Amino acid sequence: MATTAPAPQTKPRWRRIARNVAAVLVATLAAIWLVLFITKGRFLKGTFERVVGGLTNRPVTVGGDFQLYLAPLKIKFYAEKLAIANPAWATRPYLFTADRIDTRIAPLSLLFGKRRLYWLDLTNGAVDLEWTKAHDHNSWTFSEKKGGKPLDLPRIDRATVTGTQVRYLDPRLQLLAEVKLDTIRSTDARIGQAVGLDGGGRLRGTPFTVVARLLSPDATVARGRNELVMRARAAGNTLDVAGTLPSIAAFENVPLAVQARGRNLATLLDIIGVAIPNTRTYRLRAQLVQSGPEYRFTHLRGTFGDSDVRGRLTIANRERLHLDSQLTTRQLDIIDAAPFIGFNPDIVATKGAIAAAAATGAAPARILPDAALPIATMQRFDADLKWHIDRVRSKRLPIENIDMVLDLERGRLALSPLTMAMARGDLANDIVFDTRQRPSAVSYDVRLAPTPLGRLLAGYGVAESGTSGTIRGRIQLKGRGDTIHDSLASSNGRIAFVIPNGSLWTRNVQLAEIDLGVFIQKMFEQELKEPVQINCGLVAFTVRNGVAATDPILIDTKKNVILGNGGFSFRSEALDLAIRADAKKFSLFSGQSPVGVSGYFASPSLNVISPQLVARAGAGLGLAIVGTPVAALLAFVDPGDAKAAQCGPVLAAKPAAAQRDKDGKPRKDVGEGKVEGQKRKKFLGIF
Repeated sequence: MATTAPAPQTKPRWRRIARNVAAVLVATLAAIWLVLFITKGRFLKGTFERVVGGLTNRPVTVGGDFQLYLAPLKIKFYAEKLAIANPAWATRPYLFTADRIDTRIAPLSLLFGKRRLYWLDLTNGAVDLEWTKAHDHNSWTFSEKKGGKPLDLPRIDRATVTGTQVRYLDPRLQLLAEVKLDTIRSTDARIGQAVGLDGGGRLRGTPFTVVARLLSPDATVARGRNELVMRARAAGNTLDVAGTLPSIAAFENVPLAVQARGRNLATLLDIIGVAIPNTRTYRLRAQLVQSGPEYRFTHLRGTFGDSDVRGRLTIANRERLHLDSQLTTRQLDIIDAAPFIGFNPDIVATKGAIAAAAATGAAPARILPDAALPIATMQRFDADLKWHIDRVRSKRLPIENIDMVLDLERGRLALSPLTMAMARGDLANDIVFDTRQRPSAVSYDVRLAPTPLGRLLAGYGVAESGTSGTIRGRIQLKGRGDTIHDSLASSNGRIAFVIPNGSLWTRNVQLAEIDLGVFIQKMFEQELKEPVQINCGLVAFTVRNGVAATDPILIDTKKNVILGNGGFSFRSEALDLAIRADAKKFSLFSGQSPVGVSGYFASPSLNVISPQLVARAGAGLGLAIVGTPVAALLAFVDPGDAKAAQCGPVLAAKPAAAQRDKDGKPRKDVGEGKVEGQKRKKFLGIF
C-alpha cells in the first residue's frame, strides 16, 4: 500500500501577520518620531490649536515658535505667546497667556488623568479667574454644567516660574483682586521655601492691599494640602487669614482662622455694605467657613474699646445681603455704648457727651445726637441680631442683663424687645425706625418696672439708706425724622412716672420746700436722714410737637404737697420748670416759693432764690420797718393749708384734669398740660 509523505512544517500565518504589523508599526512610529524630532513638530501648531481648542471649547492660539515632539520618551512642549481664551461672558479676553512655556510631560500621565510635568519653565504668565454674576460658572472650568471645578495643578518635578500675575473677579462679592507671584523654583517636586504673592484690588468699591504666603508649596505642586496665610489691609483695618486648602483655589467648606483689628469695626463692615454704630479700637478672631453664598463666622470673640464680645455671625450674600448673629458680652463699657445713640465713643471718652453731640451736627450746648441714620445702607441689607449683655460699666447708673433683639428688613429697624435690669428695676423698650417712610417714622415705647429710688439716684449723690420709695413709668412717643433729635423734636405722646408709697430723706424734701425753720431744727437735732413718708407721686408730661408740658407734677407726702409747672422742649432742649412745696401743717421760716429748673438738658441749673422768695423777703422787711423785727417773720409763716391728693388718679398716671384732692374735688393747682398764670412769661415761647 502506497504511503503519503507528510506536509512540510510551517509557522502559522497569524504569527507572520503579527510580526509584519509590528514591524510596520515600529517603522511608522520611528519615522514619525524621526520626522517630529527633525522638524521639532512645528508643523503641528495649527493642529494643536484646533484640537486643544475643541477640547476646551475655547480659541487657543500660539503667536510665536511652537514645538511638540518626543525627546526621546518625554513629550516636549514649547510655545511662545500662548493664549487660551475666556468664555464670552468674561470681562477679559484670555483665561491664560504666557510669553514662553517650555516643559517636559510624562506621556502616560495624560492617559490616566494624573498629569505630571518633569519640568516647567514659564515666563510672564497671566491668569484671569472669573465667576459669572449668578456664581454658577467660572472661567477655568471647561464645561457648560453649572458650578465650577476647583482650580487644579499638575505634579511638577522641576520648575522655574517668573513674572506670573493672577486676576480674580467675583461679581457676587463685588471683589476684584490682582496679584503678582514671587519667582518659583523647584527641584525634585520640592520648592523648599514659601511662595509669596502681593497686590491689591477693590471690594465693594473699597481699595485694599494683600500679601499672602503659600507655606506648603511642595504639597501644592504635588496636588496635596495647601497651607496658606494672608494679610489684607483696607480702610484702616487689618485682616489675617490662615488655613489649609484642599486645592489652590478651593475655599468652600474649608475652616479658616480669621483675625481682624482696626480703629473702627464700622469701617470694616461698611466695605461689604453693612452699617453698624462706630466702635473704638477693636480686635476680633473667629473661624470662617464659606458654604455657597454663606460666610459663617463661628467661635467669634474679641474686644472693642473696653468691652468684650463673643458669639457667631453669618453673612449670606444672596439677592439681598443678610446678616444673622448671636452675641454675648460680659461687660459693656458705657462709653462703648455711646455709638448706639449716634455718639462717637472716642469723643465721649476725651471731651464728653456735649462735644460728641456737637460732632453729630447738634447746636451748641445740645446733647441729643443729630447724626442721620444711614438710610441708603439700611435699605440695602437685612439683619437679625440677638445680643445679651451681662453688665454695663457705669459710674452713675447700674445696668445689667440686657437682652436685645434687632430686626432689620428692607429699611425697617426694630429693637423689640430691648430689655434690661436697671437699679433693681426692669426696663423694657420697643423702638422702631421705619426708613421706608420719608422722613423716617419713629416710635418709642419705654416701660420702667418698679425701681428703688435710692439705688437709682445713688450715682447722683443720694444715699440709699433711708430711702425706700420706688418709681415706675412709661414713655410713649411717635415722631418723624432721620435723626434721634428730629424724631423727638416732632414727637407727640406722653411721659409718666409714678412714685408709690415709700420714704425719702427729710433733707431732700426740705430743700425742695425751702422750709428754713424745719431745716434748721433738723440740722441742730442731727436728724437730717430721718425718712419722710411719700403717700404717692406722679411726674408726667404731655408732649405735643416735641414740647413737653407738665400734666401733672404732683407728689403727696405726709407733711406737704409738691407741685410743678412748666416743661421742656426736645427741639431746643431747653428746661423751664417751677416746683413748689406747700405744707400740710403750720411752719415757721418757710420760704414756700418755687424752685426753678432752667437751662438745657446738657447743663441744667437750679434757681433756689426765686422772685417769689425775694418778694416775700421784701414784704418781711416792710413789716419790720412799720412794726417790729418779729413782725418780719410773718412773711415766712406757712399756715399749712395744702390739700392732700387722692392717690388713685396719681397711681393710675391720670392727666391733670383727672386729679382730685382728699375731698374728691378737682384740683385747680396742677394745670391741664399747659403752664398756668397769665403774668408768667410764655413757656419756651410757645404756651
